[in-house]
Amino acid sequence: MATWEDVRAITAALPETVERAPREWRARDKNLAWERPLRKADHEALGDSAPDGDILGVRVADVGVAEALCADDPVVYFRTPHFAGYPAVLVRLDVIDPDELRELLVDAWLARVPKRMARAYLDAHP
Repeated sequence: MATWEDVRAITAALPETVERAPREWRARDKNLAWERPLRKADHEALGDSAPDGDILGVRVADVGVAEALCADDPVVYFRTPHFAGYPAVLVRLDVIDPDELRELLVDAWLARVPKRMARAYLDAHP
């Protein structure tokens, strides 16, 4: 089970990433991850499968990645109609393993920063 402190610690370790507002992280001023409580329309769309607990929105490389994550592990990852066609997933923070969260956030960061910065990071963190 991951926490907001885990999100904060992981993103703080990524270069040029800031917590712009409480529970909203940006990499070089590009949206990376954010708290995303479910709205009324989300509850209506998800019905009984709407999760309780803290929800983290995470930008991913592309829509295909978002769809694959949701298909591979629907207990952790999901989407609402609001995110259709958008490269992002919603994450059940109280279900995701902290190591998996780290991998997700690092991959999201790599997709949001310039290629040179991503390469330098990968070279330093094999």
